[in-house]
Amino acid sequence: MSPGDIVLVAAAGLACGVINTVAGGGSLILFPALLATGMPTLAANVTNSLGTWPGYLGGVVGFRREIDELRHHLRPFLVANILGSTTGCVLLLVTPGDTFDVLVPWLVIFAALLTAVQPEVKRRALASGRVDGGSPGMLSIGAVFLATIYGGYFGAALGVILIGVLGLTIHETMQRVTALKTVLSLLDATVSVVIFGLFGPVRWVAVAVAAPTTLIGGYLGAAVARRLDENVLRASVVAFGIAVGIYLFFR
Repeated sequence: MSPGDIVLVAAAGLACGVINTVAGGGSLILFPALLATGMPTLAANVTNSLGTWPGYLGGVVGFRREIDELRHHLRPFLVANILGSTTGCVLLLVTPGDTFDVLVPWLVIFAALLTAVQPEVKRRALASGRVDGGSPGMLSIGAVFLATIYGGYFGAALGVILIGVLGLTIHETMQRVTALKTVLSLLDATVSVVIFGLFGPVRWVAVAVAAPTTLIGGYLGAAVARRLDENVLRASVVAFGIAVGIYLFFR
C-alpha cells in the first residue's frame, strides 16, 4: 500500500467505526475505500470484514450489562448465528470472482437502502411492545440464521436486518434489541475473521491499518452521537452508498 492508500484506509476505518455506532452502515465507507486502493472486490470484502471486527467488540463491551440480562435470549441464537455466518462465508469463497463482481453493486445498493429505512425498522420494532420472559421461538431463530448468511457473505447493514427481525420477534425493549444485535454482529464478524483469515484473500496490511481506527471510531462514535444529527449522517451514508453502487455497475 502506498502512503496515500494508508491514509485513505485509516480515515475510512475511523469514519466506519463512528458511523456504525451512530447510525449503522459504516462498511459502506470502508469497503469502497479498499476498492479505491486497487483491491479486487472479493479481497476488499473479506478485508473489510476483518478490519471492522474491533468496532463490534467495543460495542459489546459497552452493552455488557444488557447482554448479561439477555442470556436466556442469546443462547438459542448462538448455533443459528454460527451456522448462518459459516454458510455465508463459504458461499462467498466458492462464488466465482466474476459472479461476485456482478452481485456487488446490487449488494451495496441494497445495504444503502436498508440503512435508509433503519428509522422505520426501529419504529416498528419499538411499536411491537415488550413482553417479558420466554425463549426465542423458531421464527426468530430461523430469521437470525438467514440474516447471518447475508452477514457472512457481504455483511454491510447486517445490523439493520438484525434489529428488524429481533425487534419484531422477541418483543424486547429497543435498547436490549440493540445490545443483542451487537453481540450477534460480533459473533458473525468473528466467524468471518476465522474463516477468511484461514482461507480468504485477506490483505493483512490493510487490516492492520483499518482495525485500530475502527476501534477508535467506535469509541468516539458514542460522543459524536450526542452532538450530531443522526438523520443527516444516515442520509449522507445512504447517498454515498448508492453512488458507489452505481459506480460499480460501470466499473
